[in-house]
Amino acid sequence: MEYLEFELPIKELEEQLSKCQIIGEESEVDVTETCKQIEKKLNATKKEIYNNLTPWQRVQMSRHPNRPYTLDYFNAILGESFLELHGDRNFKDDKAMIGGLGKIGEQSYMFIGQQKGYNTKTRQYRNFGMANPEGYRKALRLMKSAEKFGIPVVTLLDTPGAYPGLEAEERGQGEAIARNILEMTRLKVPIITVIIGEGASGGALGIGVGDKVLMLENTWYSVISPESCSSILWRSWEYKEQAAEALKLTAKDMKKMKLIDEIVKEPIGGAHRDRETTFITVRDAIIKSYEQLKGLSEKELVKQRMDKYANMGVYKN
Repeated sequence: MEYLEFELPIKELEEQLSKCQIIGEESEVDVTETCKQIEKKLNATKKEIYNNLTPWQRVQMSRHPNRPYTLDYFNAILGESFLELHGDRNFKDDKAMIGGLGKIGEQSYMFIGQQKGYNTKTRQYRNFGMANPEGYRKALRLMKSAEKFGIPVVTLLDTPGAYPGLEAEERGQGEAIARNILEMTRLKVPIITVIIGEGASGGALGIGVGDKVLMLENTWYSVISPESCSSILWRSWEYKEQAAEALKLTAKDMKKMKLIDEIVKEPIGGAHRDRETTFITVRDAIIKSYEQLKGLSEKELVKQRMDKYANMGVYKN
């Protein structure tokens, strides 16, 4: 398990607890009371740290290398029922954007999401979770297929942004994202969006227009990353913590501004500390959201979604 800088006190106590348990197993010394005291202190330290995370620390949590990625959720929630679908039928198959059909119980869903890599090789293969235009067009193709057969759509957001390369711009990156936003607003099936990691810029919004938008506790959602914001405003990445604070990008901020519908609680220490519990919590949140939407007619669904996004923000006529 890798530890972030602010988690080092936890690491130290966990190591102490581990050594204490080893001494108890390898000798006749009774260390039960000592272990209990260390464990008590460890639990108190965890609560103190994780209940008072700064926005920048939550950004770091969302990027934790052990944090579950989109494919982990697909495999855990859908199991063997997941059938991956490939290609945009126009240019090629984008490995940063994945999607396919799967079942939760007896209900079929079309799952779509951005996939990062686990190591250097897979990160390059997945382009670090940054989709090209063909990725967004593949996502739209899958959504339209789901609409044709009356299947609800679930999107999982985890990207540092859409790929900003020259070739992506030449193939119409901006148009592809804008087209997705337009088509998602009028899609005639329920759309449930879950932010599971980084929700950066239009790269996230390209598959992020949902009837229900859920956000895991230690994730962020913003028009720009704290580092990029810092480099633009202060000409340096050194002010990323201030930028994270100013951007109001945490789940609590998003809920307060009514930009998301629900915060999904994570196990103490983050999703990577207890993956199984996280998968179950996300699955249950998806089922709950679908139950709230499935009774609506196509007309009601689209109108409610349109109204929801039209009412966001503060403006004057």
